Amino acid sequence: MQISFTKMQGLGNDFMVIDNTNGQLTLNQAQIRQLSNRHFGVGFDQLLVVENSNSQNVDFRYVIYNADGTEVEQCGNGARCFARFVTEKGLTQNNPITVETKAGLMSLLLEENHQVRVDMGEPNFEPQDIPLEATTRNDFYQIEDHELGALSIGNPHCVLMVDDIDDIDIKTISDRIQNSSLLPNQANIGFMQIINSGEIRLRVYERGVGETLACGSGACAAVIHGVQTGHLDNSVLVHLPGGDAVVEYTKGQHVFLLGPAEFVFEGEVQI
Repeated sequence: MQISFTKMQGLGNDFMVIDNTNGQLTLNQAQIRQLSNRHFGVGFDQLLVVENSNSQNVDFRYVIYNADGTEVEQCGNGARCFARFVTEKGLTQNNPITVETKAGLMSLLLEENHQVRVDMGEPNFEPQDIPLEATTRNDFYQIEDHELGALSIGNPHCVLMVDDIDDIDIKTISDRIQNSSLLPNQANIGFMQIINSGEIRLRVYERGVGETLACGSGACAAVIHGVQTGHLDNSVLVHLPGGDAVVEYTKGQHVFLLGPAEFVFEGEVQI
């Protein structure tokens, strides 16, 4: 089968985007892994699939696969690319755009200069919902000798506060935490360096991908954890290896992610 796709990126977090609104395409895990290969395939952090929704007042179903072929619940950088894709491909004229994901509904608002503001919903701190094997909810947990925050923003995240994100072995630490029995579904691991109450640096090691140039839900998780623990203000500039995003969060409310989404190229591939 020959399929058409669009390559997109948000702050260096890159995606293969496919229009499957006709419902004719089905990809298995092995095919997705092959397509994600940066030497023998298209190469991407996540595959984003646009599908029709059967839900009332919902524009699309937003399906996300990691590079290892596993379906995941949430992707903030991908959501911004999704919004630009469906708009500029003429699939909708709505703005904001409402999409359903494995984690629930999202609202995507296109703004000027290719910026997209994503309503990422309300974070969940309950251990059983992250999921995290803990009996009580806390701001910090001990996992594999590391003190960290844990929460869900549709997908599971752990956040470690560090003095210098350039001076850590991110892969070794993340692999140990992700393989802990306390995290039955693993988690995305964020390393946050606080510059001041309105500005942070962040590196994220994602499930099924490894370290990426940016992680939108990871940026949200880091700011949420910082606000919850009294270290950050309600609007924070997040410096990621691939560029900058803004996260807005007030305790007990939804979290919002603002950043760019860019087209890279169009292509066709045989599978």
